[in-house]
Amino acid sequence: MSTQFLSKLSQNYIELLEDNEYYDITIEVGKDPNVKIFRSHKSILCYRSPYLRRTLASNNNQNKDNVLINIKFPNISPEVFQIILRYIYGGILSLNVQDPSEIFQILLAADDLFLQELVDYLQKYLIENKSEWMEQHFEFIHRTSFQYNSLLEIQQFCTDLMAKSPEKVFKSLDFTSLPKKSLVQLIKRDDLQMKEIEVWEHVLKWGLAQNPTLLPDPNDCGSRDGFTSKKFHELCDGKPNTITLIKVKGAEEIIGGYNPLKWESSGGYGSFIFSFKNKDIKNAIISNMGETNQDYTEMVYKKCHYEKRIRDTDGEFIIEEYEIFQILKR
Repeated sequence: MSTQFLSKLSQNYIELLEDNEYYDITIEVGKDPNVKIFRSHKSILCYRSPYLRRTLASNNNQNKDNVLINIKFPNISPEVFQIILRYIYGGILSLNVQDPSEIFQILLAADDLFLQELVDYLQKYLIENKSEWMEQHFEFIHRTSFQYNSLLEIQQFCTDLMAKSPEKVFKSLDFTSLPKKSLVQLIKRDDLQMKEIEVWEHVLKWGLAQNPTLLPDPNDCGSRDGFTSKKFHELCDGKPNTITLIKVKGAEEIIGGYNPLKWESSGGYGSFIFSFKNKDIKNAIISNMGETNQDYTEMVYKKCHYEKRIRDTDGEFIIEEYEIFQILKR
C-alpha cells in the first residue's frame, strides 16, 4: 500500500474504475438523501475482498439471466466508499487531509469488507497519529471497537488507557455499559491504577446492571466470558477470586463480597463486603473483611469483623437467592 507514489499499473486501474464503459456491477451506497451509485468490475472486487467475493457469488447463483448485478451498502457513506474503492483498485490511500472521524469510518468499512491489510494499517495509523483525538472521543471509540472482532489493536489501546487513567476514562462513559470482553480485559491487568476496593465496587455495579433480578439458575456452572457461576458451597472450596451476591430472605436487601483468597469449608474471610437496599446501588455500603459460619443456608454477620457496619443489626439471616462468580484469567 502506498500513500504517495502512484505507479503506472495503479494509475491504469484507477482509470478503469473511472471508466463508464466496461463495468459489470453497480453498487448503491449510503442512505437517503445521501445515496450514490458506483460502477465497478466484478473480477477485481472478488479478488480484493473476501466479503465481496461471497456476496457476488451469492448474486451469481441467483442471476440466471446474466443481467447487471446491483448490490447495496446502506451503512457506508459514499465518501468513505469512494476512498475504499480507490484502495481496492489502485492500492493507494491518502490520509494526510482526512478528518480522524472519517479515517475511523474508513477503518470500520474496511473491517466490514474484510480488507485486513487496510484494517491493520489504519489501526496503527490512528494509534500512532490520532491518539489524542481517540482519547477525546473515548466513549465512542471504545464502544464501537468492541463491536468488531478484528479491531484488536484499537481495543488494546482502549484497555491500556483505562488501566493507566481510570478516573479520566470512567467519567467519559457509563461503566455499566462496558462489554464483558472489555471488563474482563481490564480487571485482569496487574497495572490497573485503582485501589482494589474501587475496582470491585465498579464490578459490582456492572454485575447488578447486567443481572438486575439476581435470579440465578442453580444448575448453571458455565463460563460467562471470564466470570464463572458457582453452586453454593461445595463447588467453591479451593476457588480464589470470587464475587458473592446474596438476597436476604424477607427483605429488599442485597449483601455480598469479594474474596481474592481460596474458599475453605471451615468458613473464610473476604477482602471486602458490601450491602445495599431496594436495588439502590448508589447508596451501597462497602467495608473491609468478613467471616461466615459452616451452615451455608444461614449466614452470620458480626460488625466486629469489619471497618464499617453494613447491616442494621448483627446476627443470623437466611439466604433467599444467591450467585457466586469467579474471576478467571485467559
